[in-house]
This record gives sequence, structure tokens and C-alpha cells, in this order.
Amino acid sequence: MSLIEETSTMFIKVCGLTTEQQIDWACDLGYDAIGVVVTPRSKRCCSPERARALAEHARRKGILSFAVAYEVDEVDDSASAFDVIQLYEWAPLANLAYASATRPQANQHAAYFFYDASVGSGVYAEIPDWVRTLPGRVVIAGGLSVGNVESVINRYQPYGLDVSSSLELAPGIKSEALMAEFKAEVVRATNAGRA
Repeated sequence: MSLIEETSTMFIKVCGLTTEQQIDWACDLGYDAIGVVVTPRSKRCCSPERARALAEHARRKGILSFAVAYEVDEVDDSASAFDVIQLYEWAPLANLAYASATRPQANQHAAYFFYDASVGSGVYAEIPDWVRTLPGRVVIAGGLSVGNVESVINRYQPYGLDVSSSLELAPGIKSEALMAEFKAEVVRATNAGRA
């Protein structure tokens, strides 16, 4: 059995997808979720029409879809097509994935909390210890790669991981080989931690 065929209990989202083929790769490789960026501030931004088409493709393939933006106004034209809305500004949404580098306040409830100090830049920064103490679905994002993901898993034992730029040949152009390599490393590291 290859590493890719082995399963991991770690939730893994691949973000910044721009084509149906990339979604197909994510499904084939066993990723749990995909992210489509809809903020115009990103080099990976998809138009509302394109974002909705990608979300529909993800739904047909049976993979969870996230619309990713800074604030809620940026997802107005595409939110209904997605399963989860990931924002860097908290909003009272039932399907919110709140992304921040600061600890959420007691009243900032969300379906997921994404710790991301990079704010979509893909630059890895040291993760504070308080991340380990947060309840719920805590996902670590920001500059994750094959080179650092094992230490992140071992130290923080998060619910999940969110990866993007380290799997690209250029912004928005994912590599199937790099996606496979990252997934295999997460499976290896997760299984090694259980041994």
C-alpha cells in the first residue's frame, strides 16, 4: 500500500484552487476540503461566476468547499455555492471558518478556527502555544510545507491543516506532484505520531 492510499485522521484543506482539474487532484489524493479565493486582494482570486462553478464541481465530487476572503462583503456573490465561508474578519455566520493570528474572543464562535499569521501570504511564522489550548476544529495555516508540517503536527496536534503556496508552480497553478508529496508527508507524520 502506498502512502497516499493510507489514511490519516488529519483534516487537510488545499486552498487557492482555480481549476476543476485541481479539485479532481485533491479528491484523488484524499484531501478533505478545497478553498477558492474570492477576494480581489489575492493573486489567486476567482470571479464570482468562476468561484460558483468550482464550488459546484467540488459538490459533484463530494469534497467540502470553502470560499476564502478577508471580509463578508467579498463573498456576497458566491457564498451560497459554498459549504463554508472562511474570513479574516469575524462575522456571525453559522458556516464560518474564522482565520486570524489572534486568539478568538469568547463570543466569536465559528465552525472552524484557522490560525494564520501569514494572512494568505504563505510565509511561515512561529505559532504561539495558546493555539494548542483552543477547543474545537483548529486548523493551522500559513506557510506550511513538506519541510515543516511534521513539526507542526507533533507540536500542536491540530484538528487540521490548510496548505496553498508550497504546492504551486505559480500563484493559482497547483502541482499534482507537490500536492501528492504534501499529503504523503502528512500521512507519514500522523502515522509516526501514533506509533
